[in-house]
Formats: sequence, structure tokens, C-alpha cells
Amino acid sequence: MKTRITEMFGIEHPIIQGGMHYVGFAELAAAVSNAGGLGTITGLTQGTPEKLANEIAKCREMTDKPICVNLTFLPTFEAPPYPEYIRAIIEGGVKIVETAGRSPEAYMPAMKEAGIKVIHKCTSVRHSLKAEKIGCDAVSVDGFECGGHPGEDDIPNMILLPRAAEELKIPFVASGGMADARSLVAALAMGADGMNMGTRFIATKEAPVHENVKQAIVAASELDTRLVMRGLRNTERVLTNPAVERILEIEREKGAEIAIDDIRELVAGVYPKVMMEGDMDIGAWSCGMVAGLIHDVPSCKELVDRIMAEADQLIRARLSGMIAA
Repeated sequence: MKTRITEMFGIEHPIIQGGMHYVGFAELAAAVSNAGGLGTITGLTQGTPEKLANEIAKCREMTDKPICVNLTFLPTFEAPPYPEYIRAIIEGGVKIVETAGRSPEAYMPAMKEAGIKVIHKCTSVRHSLKAEKIGCDAVSVDGFECGGHPGEDDIPNMILLPRAAEELKIPFVASGGMADARSLVAALAMGADGMNMGTRFIATKEAPVHENVKQAIVAASELDTRLVMRGLRNTERVLTNPAVERILEIEREKGAEIAIDDIRELVAGVYPKVMMEGDMDIGAWSCGMVAGLIHDVPSCKELVDRIMAEADQLIRARLSGMIAA
């Protein structure tokens, strides 16, 4: 399948693995890229620019296909050394960067000078247009269904994607609620040039996370996610567990007086314990509503091949067959 995204990134299939905290390591990124998609290493998960450089080198030993690095720009008192992370990306020969969080505008000149294509993750049309204006090459449009941070507008992809198509000149991919061939074909129909999958790629054989995490996603339905930190305007969609229900209870009790310190121990620093140790109840961790569509743990190649074969069947047989002669 050829789209503006496959052409821009030099990949076979219009499927991107999004950057995910304590999931985006070399093993998964290489597996996705080898399957014909675009695999992504999560930059800040590595901990230091030096460790990111090592992870890129490790990934290079596992695939000769294009890879991507995610850089999330966080509102923190002490910002990570982003120039050093970008230097590691450049020196590692990576030509695609997925940015998220705050605007990457301050770092665009360094990346563009190095010939890097930048795809920025956005949860609204207005932010997508700003990304286009500052020189991003593409946008990942993240609907309300997504795991992690869906923004504060609550617009689902059935509306958000066509609106993005109406406004944007640069290509974009659909993110949030993407799991299979139906997701891809629907995204293409609404104007996207591909799709970004996060939660779906956690439930794969190569994802370097504890088996408990994969089985929790397979067991979950579309009703098993919750939105936390709404009162802090830092909304996050997470898979429910006793810790999450406790967060919601605290938020109800505190109301408008809620502060991050009230729930800090349930939301901060929990990812290593969840993803690496398989402690599913330690705190809140991101998961999309798309868990309801995930029923197995295939290899990345099995998953991508299945998506593309079924997408071809959907387009050529089901949809074309509906057109009257």
C-alpha cells in the first residue's frame, strides 16, 4: 500500500508504532520495522542521551529498515537535556522523530538541519495546524479514544480525522482506537495516510513488557479504561485497577481542590513496576479503549501481515462490492 506516509518515511506499510513509556525499546521497534511498519524507540524512557545512543545502536543491529525515536517535551521544573538527546538521534543516523507534549518549535532547526522528518502528536486540529506552521512534516492526530493523554477537547476520531483532513496540507496518521484492518481502512477513508498504534503493539510477542501486561490488555473490554487527572487538566486514559479507582475516589473527595501531591504515589514512577515487574495494581498506566478489540498476542509480523491482508480484502471485496454496477 502506497500513501504519503509510506513515501515520506520509506516504509512498506502505513503503520507506525507510537512511542510508549517503558515499552519503546529496540526489540519492539526493530520488530515493527522489520514487519514493514515504522518502529519507535521512546527517547526519555532510556534515561540519558548516552543510553538512548546505545539503544539506537542496538536497534541498528536488529534491523536495517527505517526507525523512529519519540521525544516528549514535558512541562517540568528541570527539563531533560533535549539538545543532547537530539544529538544522539542525529549521530545514530535516525531520520524520523515523533515529538509529543509541548511544541517542538525550539528544537526544529537542529532536527531539520540534520535532515530529520518530524511527526508531531496532536489532540486537536488547532495544534495540528500549529505543527504544520512550525515546519513539522506530518502529524499524528490523537483522538479521545487513545490511551495516555487525549487532551481536553474530548473529540473522537470519527470527527477529529475528517476535520484534520479539511484543514491540513501535510499528511497525518490516525492515532487512538487503532487495532486492525478496519481501523486502517476507516482512517484512510477519513483522510489519514496511515495509522499509529500504541496499545495494540504492547500485546505482541516482541514487546519487552511483562506477560501480565499483555494478558491484562487481552482480558480487558472497551469499558475497562478510566480518565484520571481531569481536574488537573492533565487527563490520562488508563486501564482500571484498584489504584485507579482509588485515584478517582480521591478526585471526587477533593473536587476542585485536587493537587498532584494528593495522587502522586499512584501516578508517578509506577511504569517500571508495571511494565518490567508485572505489578498490575501498583498505580495508573496508560491504555486505550482499543483494548476491547485486542484478543491475542501475535508477533509484530503476524499482526502487520494480518492487517494488510484484511485491509486489502475490505477494500477490494467488501467496499468495492457495495458499489452498484
